[in-house]
Amino acid sequence: MSDPRDESAIRKTLVVDAPAERAFRVFSENMGTWWPKEHHIGSAPLTTCIIEPRVGGRWYEIGEDGSQCEWGKVLAWNPPRQLVLAWQLDASFQYDASLITEVEVSFTVLDPKRTRVDFEHRHLDRFGTEATRLRKLMGDGWGGILESFTRAAAS
Repeated sequence: MSDPRDESAIRKTLVVDAPAERAFRVFSENMGTWWPKEHHIGSAPLTTCIIEPRVGGRWYEIGEDGSQCEWGKVLAWNPPRQLVLAWQLDASFQYDASLITEVEVSFTVLDPKRTRVDFEHRHLDRFGTEATRLRKLMGDGWGGILESFTRAAAS
């Protein structure tokens, strides 16, 4: 995780009733099964979202019409322990290749069937004057999204 003094970061910790390997796989390879359909940036309704399983891989959504909208890219890929993604959506939730905030997800074995998941969306200060508004908005959003992930990983 990043610098604890980054007061703009959104941090969440949750416990998933699943082995770390499963939790990592559900988060990274099966995001489309648990990501809320209303959270999309394309003009078409969301069909799925994809994280390509490698450093430099794309993170994007696919709409019902087959359109693709970039969200970012993979910065670190360390299954089943850690995933770091570049979130490259601006304050209007449009793709901006020049903007990078980071989403880091770490998976820690608590016992063979339970995993602690530490989530951090950092460098929100890079949104400039929109940082405070987005921290509140995305903090609430990530809370619901991560609840959906927790249910999917446990099922």
